[in-house]
Amino acid sequence: MTTNNTFEVCQRFYFDAAHRLKREIETKGSRRIHGHTYLAEVSVRGAVNTKTGMVMDIGLIRIEVAKVRELLDHHYLDEVPNLGIPTLENLCIYIEKTMRANGLALSRVSVWRESLGDRCDMVVSK
Repeated sequence: MTTNNTFEVCQRFYFDAAHRLKREIETKGSRRIHGHTYLAEVSVRGAVNTKTGMVMDIGLIRIEVAKVRELLDHHYLDEVPNLGIPTLENLCIYIEKTMRANGLALSRVSVWRESLGDRCDMVVSK
């Protein structure tokens, strides 16, 4: 079966981590060390390979997700090398750069905190 459509294959994961933020508002809670359960989703976009029937074997995405999750889960984000200020935006950038360095070109990265309703989506520019 052939198609001219483009597909996105996604893998969702979570990690628990602590951090501090120096903010202009909500300063009392933000400046203390506190933690969140973060949810994240990475996506790979492309055409379906006619030989495999897949854009990419999702197992390959799971392998790279496990690697990046290990770098973030149960860590103090302020001390994670190359993350910078531990914002949702910087977490998206960090996940994308880490996975790209391991050979996986992502099309989108999302990070959110379900309990707070906060979400950041990054569409990766080629």
